[in-house]
Amino acid sequence: MPVATEVRAKYEAVIGLEAHVQLLTKSKIFCSCSTHFGDPPNTHVCPVCLGLPGALPVLNREAVSMAMKAAMALKCAINARSRFARKNYFYPDLPKGYQISQYDEPLSQDGWIEIEVDGVRKRVGITRVHLEEDAGKSLHEGFPDSDRNSYIDLNRSGVPLVEIVSEPDLRTPEESYDYLTRLKTLLLYLEVSNCNMEEGSLRCDANVSVRLAGVSAFGTKTEVKNLNSFRFLQKALDYEIERQIEIVESGGTIPQETRLWDSREQRTYGMRSKEFAHDYRYFPEPDLLPVVITEEWKEEVRRSLPELPEARRERFLRDYSLTDYDAAQLTSSKVLADYYEVVAKACGEPKLAANWVLSELLYLLKEANKEITESPIAANDLANLLNVISTGSVSGKMGKDILVQMFTTGKTASQIISEQSLEQINDADRIACIVGEIMAANPKQLEQYRKGKTATLGWFVGQVMKATHGQANPQLVQEVLKKELV
Repeated sequence: MPVATEVRAKYEAVIGLEAHVQLLTKSKIFCSCSTHFGDPPNTHVCPVCLGLPGALPVLNREAVSMAMKAAMALKCAINARSRFARKNYFYPDLPKGYQISQYDEPLSQDGWIEIEVDGVRKRVGITRVHLEEDAGKSLHEGFPDSDRNSYIDLNRSGVPLVEIVSEPDLRTPEESYDYLTRLKTLLLYLEVSNCNMEEGSLRCDANVSVRLAGVSAFGTKTEVKNLNSFRFLQKALDYEIERQIEIVESGGTIPQETRLWDSREQRTYGMRSKEFAHDYRYFPEPDLLPVVITEEWKEEVRRSLPELPEARRERFLRDYSLTDYDAAQLTSSKVLADYYEVVAKACGEPKLAANWVLSELLYLLKEANKEITESPIAANDLANLLNVISTGSVSGKMGKDILVQMFTTGKTASQIISEQSLEQINDADRIACIVGEIMAANPKQLEQYRKGKTATLGWFVGQVMKATHGQANPQLVQEVLKKELV
């Protein structure tokens, strides 16, 4: 049963998120095996990522640069010296029996990211951003468990990850959702990850506890895993917060444990107890030298940073005079922002461009289940259509019809207008001739107008537009009618 609103209001949740992000390198972090997703199992493996005796790791420099890029964008301090460690634990898809990660000397630490929920902006601390290798993947088939078969695919073993750990500064599922959304947007702008949750490129674990509002001490936390979508993150946190409040309200205690989210049952369930801290027996990785980050290397990475989402949003507000909403929507994706800027600059009307990109184009893409990267209408072609509308060659309504045809046929606006003779009629004399014919054919409506029934004007406008197949300039039609009908 859901917790009553007044009961939930007595409590405050404390949430910290750990995001594991696969870097967009072509090869793994300690060997030259490919990181390409979707290939047959165990085809991208070698003695290093298989953990065979005597195989030695060699650090991928590009992975370090990408991790630094993410850390800088998150305002983290880059440590001049960091070190890899062995995190020892047994898991079927961990062939070495340990994971190479960073422990007491991470790549970076002490950063922050700003979120906004219901108009309230808030800074969320970033504890650390560090590098590590991914484990393999266990595949299971068969039911019931007694007949289950399990398989190991080690293509992911050794894929480079950055782990981004937040401070426990989040208080609601909504804040957590916004945090992860902004983090994903930032990483996509940086082009250090594709953040594809379906492929496992972005995975998130949540640490959550509850305490009475106003109390500073933390409650006992649980770790929630298996959060492979933003929607599941929000639902799992909602469920876990209410579950913990119910236990505390009934006089029980929260056990420290790891829990999994079950999307089918819409609930979390216990996976393993964490009453005692797991001893991973960390010790320095003896086969890797410490990572030394020179000022020259840091400056090289800093110069490669693109304009980040918040800075771009501010520039859109300043240079294009957009609304807060439009600027936020357009900068929510680097690809979308890039597309919009081409349209805005080519047509010279930023607000018109924003309206057409956000409403007309995105609607067509959504209906076709396509992303902006798959748009059949190039940015310059959309700009050309807007130029035609701005000059009055076609009306806005005709422009929307032309856009649909551009989307479905791949033709340009000029081709469609030429083939179908869709140029807007702006010749007053030609429109006057058409008006005269309509007046002669409809004496009753003409008499009604002349007797003061001015609403009949709209009927006449409709008749002219019908006679011209929508090509007459509506404003000019009204001007001509007002002269001819008197």
